Amino acid sequence: MTDDSVEAAGRRAPGELENEVLAALWAAGAPVAAGSVRAQVTGDPAYTTVLTILSRLHDKGLVTRERAGRGYLYSPVRDEAGHAAAGMRALLDNGGDRAAVLARFVSELATEDEEILEQLLRGHKEG
Repeated sequence: MTDDSVEAAGRRAPGELENEVLAALWAAGAPVAAGSVRAQVTGDPAYTTVLTILSRLHDKGLVTRERAGRGYLYSPVRDEAGHAAAGMRALLDNGGDRAAVLARFVSELATEDEEILEQLLRGHKEG
């Protein structure tokens, strides 16, 4: 079965539901219950599926939860930019030759992104 036929059958790509759940939490901007998260996720997943994803995200340290009645309210540990940066850092840490990984990354940046990175690095060195 190809990836296209799997998606056509209604199955998500690995990690897609976790990403949607995190996106729903970022969009909420405040702690929310699983039902609120479920309402923001595409495909009408079962409530228990959303609870499982939230529990896994909690176990991974990506969300916090606080008791609210019989359930929990969930919040992301990092904002979206922080989450992306942590993922980039993990890839860099596991990439072997750090200089080669960074060189390849920079060589593939769009001109605008390269300029932003240069500005950030200059500011970091000055500060």
